[in-house]
Amino acid sequence: MTLPATTAAADPPPWRLLLDPRGRIARRGFWIWGVAVPLGAGLMLRALLDIARFQATTADGIVNLLLVWPTVAVSIKRWHDRDESGWWVLVALVPVVGWAYMLFVNGLLRGTPGPNRYGPPPLH
Repeated sequence: MTLPATTAAADPPPWRLLLDPRGRIARRGFWIWGVAVPLGAGLMLRALLDIARFQATTADGIVNLLLVWPTVAVSIKRWHDRDESGWWVLVALVPVVGWAYMLFVNGLLRGTPGPNRYGPPPLH
């Protein structure tokens, strides 16, 4: 018995989701890997640094430094799912409006159906 071929890409391992900006990710993956995981990791890292008695500004800097690339990589994948350039992540540099726009587009709008120039559609 053979399974039907799918056009969707298999779920990559977590390290690839968080570190490699190539490919596409669905809205669900964005909310999990681009919002929930960095938020949880940030809270945990901050708590551990507080226990280790780091100064607040130093602890915040370390947490931000460790989480900036994974968050950017997931956001780039989400822009790719919408068949847009990953450079759209720079909209986040616009205070308040940029973050709101990026969260709306990446978190609520559907990606392009079927394959696009960035690869096959994500599974979920």
